[in-house]
Amino acid sequence: MFVDVAKITLKAGKGGDGAVAFRREKYEPAGGPFGGDGGDGGSIILQGDEGIRTLMDFKYKRKYKAEDGENGRTKKQFGKKGKDLILKVPVGTLVKDAETNKVIVDIREHGQTFVIARGGKGGRGNAKFATPTRQAPRFSEAGSKGEERTVILELKLLADVGLVGFPNVGKSTILSVLSDAKPKIANYHFTTLKPNLGVVRVDEEKSFVIADIPGLIEGAHEGAGLGHDFLKHIERTRVLVHVLDASGFEGRNPIDDFYKINEELFKYDAKLEEKPQIIAANKMDLPGAEDWLMDIKEEFEPKGYKVFPISAATKEGLNKLKFGIWELLESVDSTYETFDEKIDITLEKPEEESIIVKKEDGKYIVEGAFIERLLYSTNFDDHDSLRYFQNTLRKKGVIDRLKELGIEDNDSVFICGYEFEFFE
Repeated sequence: MFVDVAKITLKAGKGGDGAVAFRREKYEPAGGPFGGDGGDGGSIILQGDEGIRTLMDFKYKRKYKAEDGENGRTKKQFGKKGKDLILKVPVGTLVKDAETNKVIVDIREHGQTFVIARGGKGGRGNAKFATPTRQAPRFSEAGSKGEERTVILELKLLADVGLVGFPNVGKSTILSVLSDAKPKIANYHFTTLKPNLGVVRVDEEKSFVIADIPGLIEGAHEGAGLGHDFLKHIERTRVLVHVLDASGFEGRNPIDDFYKINEELFKYDAKLEEKPQIIAANKMDLPGAEDWLMDIKEEFEPKGYKVFPISAATKEGLNKLKFGIWELLESVDSTYETFDEKIDITLEKPEEESIIVKKEDGKYIVEGAFIERLLYSTNFDDHDSLRYFQNTLRKKGVIDRLKELGIEDNDSVFICGYEFEFFE
């Protein structure tokens, strides 16, 4: 089975806590603070890898966590940084935020990297809090949490050319002859259950990637048959080769088939109308094909479509088709679009740690990741630590906001679930 969509949960490493320590050496009777900083947590990084073709691995493992940073140590020694976790994904993977469905990043190239979840910052040790008036701080800073997010990986194949057409018109056979790909081929509908890729060599340093898109049926744009699962792979191709059964062997009308397939493509995404197409009239070795070929040329050549009569079975005309494709590719811009939403640059940046100050049911409440870390870092038995806690709340505007909400001396304020008495 070809897996091209996966939903995974990511958790970057937490930063290590800063240490509280003092010099206790024989010849240092008045040793000062000596606690080192915690190490940063490991980040989770996505990396494009052209050697990976599917998202199969992400189907079986859905949760990923990077390494936490080590806590700080005495002697001002920093904790070790957490190891980054690198997740390799196929080139052509679109990464979306699971909550908003907005695109975060488009992995287009081999080796391309993107930090999808940033590790938390290591907390400062007590040595960093020493001042002329606070010479022996008995508190340190906790490390911050790493980013957590759930994302959807969506693989869209990167191929220059897409073979489209009804099932059983010979697309897989054409792919196998034009390239070194070895798709499963048999004489029944929906033989191809995944898009097969092959590389077609035209000349020295001239080649293109061709994809056999599974056969479409009417209603595919609404999800019928293989529907949306594979229509998305057509979006990134630069040129479409529309394969028709010119023999009418199965009682089908190849001209009607052309319009029906295109209708499905254009209903799925109107921008596909702009994609250049050429027509491969296949099965010319079968009886009746010559008659149909005349009708096909009369119908489509006046509309600007080039028609290539071929037989995938006997290989007749395939060389002309190959060079015809190359000639068209040379005239088409090499860039591609995903036709998805624009990349949301706000999702690329780390979110500011918000501080929530509110009044709810008569209670004054302060919460948020920053406040939680500050609370965790505070030694309430130490005067200096307590003063640092109060000064930080004031600098962050928490005191002013509480006063705006009407708080008065001796009122209770709940900070991350802990009750405190307010006073100026």
